[in-house]
Amino acid sequence: MSSAESIARAAPESEALAAWAAAALGVAVTAVEPIPAGIGLRRFYRLRLAGAPGSAIARVDRPEDPAGRPSGAAPEPPLEPVRAFLERNGLPVPRRYAADAARGIELLEDAGRESLCDAFSAAPRAAGEALVARALELVPRLQRLADDGSGVDAFRRRLDAALFRYKGELFAGASLAAALRRAPTPAERGAVLDAFDWIARECAAAPQRFAHRDFQSQNLIVRRDGGLVMIDLQGAFLAPPEYDVVCLLCDSYLELAEAFAARERERVRALLPEAPAPDVFALRFDLLTLTRKGKDHARFLTAIARGDARYRRFVPRTAALLRRAAERTRAVAPPLARLAELVLALPEEAPCAR
Repeated sequence: MSSAESIARAAPESEALAAWAAAALGVAVTAVEPIPAGIGLRRFYRLRLAGAPGSAIARVDRPEDPAGRPSGAAPEPPLEPVRAFLERNGLPVPRRYAADAARGIELLEDAGRESLCDAFSAAPRAAGEALVARALELVPRLQRLADDGSGVDAFRRRLDAALFRYKGELFAGASLAAALRRAPTPAERGAVLDAFDWIARECAAAPQRFAHRDFQSQNLIVRRDGGLVMIDLQGAFLAPPEYDVVCLLCDSYLELAEAFAARERERVRALLPEAPAPDVFALRFDLLTLTRKGKDHARFLTAIARGDARYRRFVPRTAALLRRAAERTRAVAPPLARLAELVLALPEEAPCAR
């Protein structure tokens, strides 16, 4: 098939992207390949180019669903200027070639097809774990960033009580019925929300550090030379120092051995600026695991209920991570004890998609 035929057979959005990118770069677009979408609304395309740089990624925003954030919270910021801020500070992010803010399009460097998730799955365990360890070394670098006055929204956004409550509402709305094998009572829903509110108060006293916010293996691209590139940067905010560490060491897409995760958690803790005490770090790590993995578990179940079977295989690991954190924290406070009862009742297997 010729390049013209390839683009002509693509969706109208692909045709429009090809025309726009060719004009922006001054080079012909020979093919447009949709990249499989995740749970969110954003769409991605790989553009094949007749000249340098050879290929590029078109990132296309969709109209936002307000249900994807707490009521009254501001929408997620655009990719710029946080991408440029990270680039200036030497963090590995994609280069930006062009943009059309009115249409929500960013044309970015194509860092490659292989995510850390893919590389870990394909490599021998020792090599996969070495990649994860290298990725974790980006976290202290992120946490040393300071606001330079360039208008980066991440320094005005934080993991606050409203976000914790939102995560609790997702878990109570989707996962609680799976644990109980029936519709939850108002008191049972309230127990989940009370626990997430308790965690929010505990984490509010923590130092607030720059966090990627979704520092997981599908958002880390492995270059051909073995280097790592962070993507999906726009959600960055201030959070307790454990947040990004939880994202990767409790990644639903990686089957990390518990012993490796424990060693890496301690190694990275010691590298963080003003490193938290081990017991404080361990407790907040588990509390943030409960809230982040609770949200992920709920979103996976919701996607499965809508007929998207791709996420079914990630539910058992997510539930296992929740159960471990619940076991370790159940004696800390009464709200956590009740949450632990509910979490420990989660089934190991995910429901079938419709």
